[in-house]
Amino acid sequence: MAAEYNPKSSLLLISLSIVLIFCINYILAVDGKSQTFGKVLNPPKLGLKKQKLSHFHMYWHDVVAGPQPTSVIVAKAPTTSKSNNYFGGIVMIDDALTEGPELSSKLIRRAQGFYASAGIHEAATLVNMNFAFMVGKYNGSTLSIMGRDKTLSPEVREMPIVGGSGLFRFARGYVQLRTHHMNLTSGDTTIEYNIYVFHY
Repeated sequence: MAAEYNPKSSLLLISLSIVLIFCINYILAVDGKSQTFGKVLNPPKLGLKKQKLSHFHMYWHDVVAGPQPTSVIVAKAPTTSKSNNYFGGIVMIDDALTEGPELSSKLIRRAQGFYASAGIHEAATLVNMNFAFMVGKYNGSTLSIMGRDKTLSPEVREMPIVGGSGLFRFARGYVQLRTHHMNLTSGDTTIEYNIYVFHY
């Protein structure tokens, strides 16, 4: 005797087949076999052999006053000038990074980017900058730093390294910074940086 046709069973079987096909396609897309716009790579073939941890030490010079400032205000809100912490002000920088605490000491790289006053009730800035190396084997490579800095704190602060270029491709790590000297009249500031970075 022939089995009786059941529309509900057929509908369930079709639904399960569609789900199964979707799952197979998803798995293939994830492992890179069925897509044309991306694929899994072999890191050693790109020269990414062994990751190492490096430490760099330098001084950051933010020059606000004088005829050749390296730090300039590029934007502010109507209320920024009335704020105790200059909230809403954005400053573009091209600051020197030197081997020693004196601005005249050996130039290692430049810090290029901006910082913005992000604290209403305290002196805190959002910092986004690239440390562009200018000497040695790292010449032309950069480290990208983005984070929060409690500007007036005498303590050691910390910000993350979010990437890099050149010899610092796939970089990750952190920087520790401490204010070495701040001229409260001119606003010129020297900050000591210790950089800890994983890279290839």
